[in-house]
Amino acid sequence: MLHDRVTIDPAICTGKPCIRGMRFPVARLLGLLAAGETRESILASYPYLEAEDIDAALLYAAALAEDETLDIAS
Repeated sequence: MLHDRVTIDPAICTGKPCIRGMRFPVARLLGLLAAGETRESILASYPYLEAEDIDAALLYAAALAEDETLDIAS
């Protein structure tokens, strides 16, 4: 499911992970969620997105967090 929803194409958004090959970066979707937007408000504002796209973006972020450790200065 993840690779069907989160795509990476050098010709789209300079190769950043996007939702289903559209020019809608995963980071933008995650940023909306982090800013407190609800799933419902996101889907209403971007009717071309689907609930499964949000799930895939969250799974993608979780996989990245699992694989990499970042040094966060306090």
